[in-house]
Amino acid sequence: MVALLIIIFSKITPKVIGAAFPKKIAANVGWLILPRIFVLKPLLWFIKSFFSGLMRVLGLQSSSDSRAMSKEKLRSLSNRFASNHHRNILLNLFNLESITVNDVMTHRSKIEALDLSRPIDEVVQQLETCYHNKLPVCDGDSERIVRILSVKKTLSLLGDADLKHQDFRSLLNEPYFIPSGTPVLPQMQFFQDNQQRLRLVVNEYGEALGLVTFEDIVKERIDEYTTSFSNLSTDPRWLADAMYLPSGGESLRDLHRLLTLNLPCNGPRTLNGLILEKLEAIPAHDVSIRIAGIVMEIVQFDEHGVKTVKLYRPIIVQAQD
Repeated sequence: MVALLIIIFSKITPKVIGAAFPKKIAANVGWLILPRIFVLKPLLWFIKSFFSGLMRVLGLQSSSDSRAMSKEKLRSLSNRFASNHHRNILLNLFNLESITVNDVMTHRSKIEALDLSRPIDEVVQQLETCYHNKLPVCDGDSERIVRILSVKKTLSLLGDADLKHQDFRSLLNEPYFIPSGTPVLPQMQFFQDNQQRLRLVVNEYGEALGLVTFEDIVKERIDEYTTSFSNLSTDPRWLADAMYLPSGGESLRDLHRLLTLNLPCNGPRTLNGLILEKLEAIPAHDVSIRIAGIVMEIVQFDEHGVKTVKLYRPIIVQAQD
């Protein structure tokens, strides 16, 4: 009985009160605790050193700092005390360890590239209407990116009536390549250390698979601040008839972020790839399938794959008491 009272009033109750009113309690008792910390600091150091030495003698010394908080504890604390907005940001940071540049890159089919083999007036028109800071440059072969052009550097040239292709070639920079499958965290550190914002992702044969920018990684970390970077509609609401019409090339991660779906992201990275993996063939007619509890109706397709899909919002069934 005495042990139960000690646990309740000496351990549980103070923790609950301290967690509920941390600032108020700290302001009232801080002046009393601080002098005792300085007075008892030598004793605390002696006790800590004694038990640390005893643990080493017994072979029980932990290889990691016992004071370090594990990811599981941080996740639990964020679920309990953080708001939904800040909790999502924190959980995104934890998930970055398992994400590679392939998950966040822009696929080469969606890359806007500048072809310097085209007539000079078409090149100038593309630069005048371009909304990117940097453009990958090819020279006749759209599958082979040879240089990177900073659009800002071309602004002073666009008013010249005697522009030639060589004027733009003199502004080109060497592209930076990154192997496919590179983790996102070290790549973000590279961007910060070298003041770079764009790298090309290549496979083992040196073929460009896509490009990744600093903004792509930031979007993955704090997606609510960067909805303008997404190719999807910025309106996350389903249509009135509980449907949504994405293209087959949309990223599964973007669909999950936009519509809060639980689509598998450990295989194909696009909706088209997920459907083809499920069907094991390119559809020859309109079909409907269910993946991860979501009904998908193929609306448009061709010999290369699925073009447009109709997603039906899953019905959440709540348990009755």
